[in-house]
Amino acid sequence: MYTIRRAEEKDTQNVLRLLAQVNGVHHAGRPDLFKGPATKYNATELREIFADDKRPVFVYEEAGQVLGYAFCIFQQYADSLLMTDIKTLYIDDLCVEEAARGRQVGTALYRHVLDFARAAGCYNVTLNVWALNEPARRFYEKCGMQVQKIGMEQIL
Repeated sequence: MYTIRRAEEKDTQNVLRLLAQVNGVHHAGRPDLFKGPATKYNATELREIFADDKRPVFVYEEAGQVLGYAFCIFQQYADSLLMTDIKTLYIDDLCVEEAARGRQVGTALYRHVLDFARAAGCYNVTLNVWALNEPARRFYEKCGMQVQKIGMEQIL
């Protein structure tokens, strides 16, 4: 049996471990962009994020172990001259423990985020996925996501 809940201070070390796994994937695919080994947040920053209702973080816990997380951020273009005033829940990061992949942990986290977004009155859920991370792209497409925009680059 598993539970998905808001991250708490006690989850800091487990989330840091998973953040390092994400960095490993990105560093392996684009060492020109991503330092390794590294994490995108430190322990102090994580505790601040965990307490911020505008940036909810959810953890998937099973038998006392954190096997995945979803970092989210509420976004809204209030009073924009260009964009409509919709509320979006942006998934900043979603990770599943390497050893737990293929066990529907990511799917459960994603569905939880969708339910949370609906309950919060969001119009949509968005995310970015790096081109180097083909398995993640396929996962999100399988969940029902479709391309909204494409980022491009030319290395000089």
